[in-house]
Amino acid sequence: MEMMLAVSPYNQLALSGAGPVRDIKIFDTTLRDGEQAPGIALSPEDKVRIALALDDLGVDFIEAGFAASGKAERDVISKLSGMGLSARLCSLARAVRPDIDAAADAGVDYVHTFIATSELHMRYKLKMTPDEVVARAVDTVEYARERGLEVQFSCEDATRSDMGFMKRVVSEVQKAGASAINIPDTVGVIIPQAMGAVVKGIREAVSIPISVHCHNDMGLAVANTMAAIDAGATICHVCMNGIGERAGNASLEEVALNLFANYRVQTVDLGKIGATSKIVERVTGFALAGNKPIVGRNAFAHESGIHVHGVMSNTSTYEPFLPELVGVDRQIVIGKHSGAHSVRGRLDALGVRFPDDHMPELMEAVKDIAVGGKMIDDAELVAIVDNVLRKKETGSHSVALDELTVLTGKNTTSTATVSVVLADGSRSTVSEIGVGPVDAAINAIRKAINDEITMEEYKLSAITGKSDSICEVTVMLKNVGGDGALSVGKAVGLDIVETSVDATMAAINRDFARRRD
Repeated sequence: MEMMLAVSPYNQLALSGAGPVRDIKIFDTTLRDGEQAPGIALSPEDKVRIALALDDLGVDFIEAGFAASGKAERDVISKLSGMGLSARLCSLARAVRPDIDAAADAGVDYVHTFIATSELHMRYKLKMTPDEVVARAVDTVEYARERGLEVQFSCEDATRSDMGFMKRVVSEVQKAGASAINIPDTVGVIIPQAMGAVVKGIREAVSIPISVHCHNDMGLAVANTMAAIDAGATICHVCMNGIGERAGNASLEEVALNLFANYRVQTVDLGKIGATSKIVERVTGFALAGNKPIVGRNAFAHESGIHVHGVMSNTSTYEPFLPELVGVDRQIVIGKHSGAHSVRGRLDALGVRFPDDHMPELMEAVKDIAVGGKMIDDAELVAIVDNVLRKKETGSHSVALDELTVLTGKNTTSTATVSVVLADGSRSTVSEIGVGPVDAAINAIRKAINDEITMEEYKLSAITGKSDSICEVTVMLKNVGGDGALSVGKAVGLDIVETSVDATMAAINRDFARRRD
């Protein structure tokens, strides 16, 4: 494991004065706060599938939902409660007795209850005085304990609450029987230094474990979570893939990886992170950003020639840890910024032999196709290789296409204009119509070079079957040289019309080469 890490040595210097970090618990709220993300609505079957994946990953707590929100929610929480999961199952509850009853009736033995403690929320949302909030909090915790539930108490909007008042509340709920205090950054507005100070302040008032629940509105959810751990928090509220209300919650995978890389604390089975992330992505329908840390498609993808060369020599040059640590794969991406090392490495991995002296032509072809941001996959790379080798076999062009213009559209007769430089150096420029842009372009080439040319066969295929795939065109022409011989041409490219024209010109020049020989 140690060899998989290549983080900054300054991290340990910065952490050397901090107290020991151990016994950190992962409180996963993917099924509760994660589902509250706009556009996510999980069926009971969805919740079971995700809960099983999280349990297999090794989280300590699963907040399965909000039992008081309806019968369907209570039923799925009850079902999960009876499945014998290793993780401790929890339900959210407002600080009211009916919510506590709903959680207890659903079969959980752990409840996460909350009430707002900020002046803003107490005045405008709760319309309650501070004394009333304290009384409600204490009554709820005491009642939950009477119902046999263990309680994690949350000061909603803690990071905008008065510290003196929060200390009063948490002290009272600890006396009432709460077993943990949660500090939520409800609207994601605190900074790491301040989060550490808040945790230290709450630690002065209670002796029970402190948890944190950080939102990502300002992009600091993971940083705030790590700052809270530095200050003594031992329970992290997280969501897989960082989903959740608004901009989401602290990401499970990012928190777990940071704990392992910088504190040597392993909280979950790191090798199952990739698979769990994919399950949550598929079930929720919430697509990951390509640049999502740890699990995004670009997290271990390398295109730049400089980076690929480094990674191929030593992965630590451009990766902080090996992808297999978290159960994902490295990708050497072939695109606009790829260098010869990238392409050669990919060809070697595919077992494709390609002569070194033709690499400049291959690199030019790759960059021409990738110039619009196209990522070239393995099948497409092999097709490009074949196309380059075919061109080399044909030799120098006897006929060259200099210009091509095509006009086409709905209720428009397709028209193509070509300008061709012939074998004797003369130029022929003609226009022709056709039943479509490809037909018009080929008709114009025939007219410019030899009216006797006939198209005996035309094949078009998308290399990968995707809408952005490069296409491969194969044509078979007859009577190019007037002797009835058949000539075959192939080409690959992004545009169907241009690739069809390139294949036609390849067939014509192949016939010229044949007759020269």
